[in-house]
Amino acid sequence: MNESQVKGRANEAKGKIKETTGKVTGNKTTEYKGKAEKHAGKAEAKYGDMKSDAKKDKK
Repeated sequence: MNESQVKGRANEAKGKIKETTGKVTGNKTTEYKGKAEKHAGKAEAKYGDMKSDAKKDKK
């Protein structure tokens, strides 16, 4: 696993927690910030996956 994959999945998890907290407390701002963080984490993890795949293809 490369750094982008790890950071992306960590941010995805943090975003999910923040989103759930916002839903439970009724705080829409926290919920939406969590959703945004979750999706940004998914994108970063996907970038890391593609980077890893490209590295494997070169070998």
